[in-house]
Amino acid sequence: MPQHTPQATPAPRTSKRARAAIPDVLTGRGKTLALTGIFLASAVSMLSMTVVGTSMPVILADLGGDQAAFTWVVTATMLSAAVSTPIWGKLADLTSKKVLLQASLVLFTLGSVLAGTAGDPGWLIAFRVIQGLGAGGLGALGQIVLAEIISPRERGKYMGIMGAIMAVSTVGGPLLGGWITDSIGWRWNFYVSVPIAVTAIIVLQKTLHLRTIQRKITIDYWGAVLITAGFSSLLIWVTLGGTNFAWWSWQTAAMVGGGLAFLIAAVLVELKVDEPLIPLTLFKNRTFTLSVIASLAVGLAMFGTSVFLGQYMQLARGETPTMSGLLTIPMMAGVLISSTIAGQLITRTGKWKRYMVTGSVLLLAGMLMMGQLRYDTAFWYVGVSMFVLGVGVGLCMQNLVLVVQNTVDPAELGASTSAVTFFRTIGGTAGMSAMGAMLATSVVAYIKEGMQDLTPEQLAGAGDLATSAIPKLSELTEPIRTVVESAYGHGIGNVFLAASPVAILAICAIAFLPNIPLSTKSNAQKLAEQRASDAPAPHAPDTAVAYAAGTTTETADFDPDPTPKAPHA
Repeated sequence: MPQHTPQATPAPRTSKRARAAIPDVLTGRGKTLALTGIFLASAVSMLSMTVVGTSMPVILADLGGDQAAFTWVVTATMLSAAVSTPIWGKLADLTSKKVLLQASLVLFTLGSVLAGTAGDPGWLIAFRVIQGLGAGGLGALGQIVLAEIISPRERGKYMGIMGAIMAVSTVGGPLLGGWITDSIGWRWNFYVSVPIAVTAIIVLQKTLHLRTIQRKITIDYWGAVLITAGFSSLLIWVTLGGTNFAWWSWQTAAMVGGGLAFLIAAVLVELKVDEPLIPLTLFKNRTFTLSVIASLAVGLAMFGTSVFLGQYMQLARGETPTMSGLLTIPMMAGVLISSTIAGQLITRTGKWKRYMVTGSVLLLAGMLMMGQLRYDTAFWYVGVSMFVLGVGVGLCMQNLVLVVQNTVDPAELGASTSAVTFFRTIGGTAGMSAMGAMLATSVVAYIKEGMQDLTPEQLAGAGDLATSAIPKLSELTEPIRTVVESAYGHGIGNVFLAASPVAILAICAIAFLPNIPLSTKSNAQKLAEQRASDAPAPHAPDTAVAYAAGTTTETADFDPDPTPKAPHA
């Protein structure tokens, strides 16, 4: 009998309609509720970071901390957030984004509760590290999940809303923190976000249903260790240099040399591992590279002002924590108004660059204006300066993430988003460490100079104020208090002026960003279309259509040998 030769069965084809109309992961009421959970998570992160800002002078004075401890209570949180952000982002490309977002909420809440029990600056810093590990996930994963379900064109509006929520949390945080500190004690500042975090976890569990493409998880442990060690060494050097040891000393050589060696080793590791923590190929993308450079400056402006404005209001102007929060409203109003309006306009017109260029120029103007602050500067000038700086931050901060998400490969959404957030946080952390070290040195010098003009009677009971310890102004006599306020006012003005050239870097980077139109497809749609365009194996189900319909969970198995296999007899 003649042998029948089986014909190859053609692969099922994805219909043109299925390819063109792959829906968002979530629509309608489900999307709205899921977005509510994402925004609550962002609010938790910002509220817990800012609620202690105006209370920090009181906290450190109560715990016996100095200026270095003041800086490190904030820096420790930001450093741990920064180094954990790429890990959260990489895991988001490999596993469930929803579970990761909930896990970061749990970790953040645990760190907050423990921080409220701290009995000395050392324990407070340690618990703030745990808090920062959760914050690193919240900062990146909220934006990653948002990009998963919302297209870049429509995302401008939601990025504006997220920026507005951050601004409201930043405004409400200091106000709430000041009231709590004055009324029931500063420890409750760390507990206030717990109910919101629990609510966010429940809402996300019930409403956020994402399709997870499971892949083999390979964590770049060496990269994480080396990057953490490298940046930590450099930041510790910036914080302690000039106070605990001379700038030119063996400690400087050890910390700077060791930090650079760790970072060079990290680059070599990232070039070789299969799943690098920060894929260096991203830097081939011009938009990504320039956005990273601009993010360094924006991070310094955003985090630096939130920390040092609290010190200025309380230590240079003698205000209470509650009043200090009220006086910083112009800064956050600028962020709120600019981010919301720009987000709406970007969604409506699709144009984004004009707003970011304007924001970078206002960033420089605001930093220069803040550089003129003194202890007796008119409050109207302080308010205008804060508002200008806030508008600059609001126009740039979230939009830098937006333009990166618009251009990178959808499979690298998590890594790219977390990388921009990472460098923004590193910029803020490094800037705060440098500004804190400069402030500690200049305040001591100004106090010593001011003390020379006082009589022995006026100096009676002053103690040793020419140290970096945070003073309690209420316990000082009038002439000594004026000297301390003048020292902090002049010193804080100087650190803003010294940091202003960084804003020029942001102007240059944003000006050269490619003006690429915003896509109208979400990341989930892009991924689905990528898979739909690949020819499926014979007799295989149309996974692209199943993926779009939400009926399957894909598992990406990679065959290391691409050689075609012979068919079985």
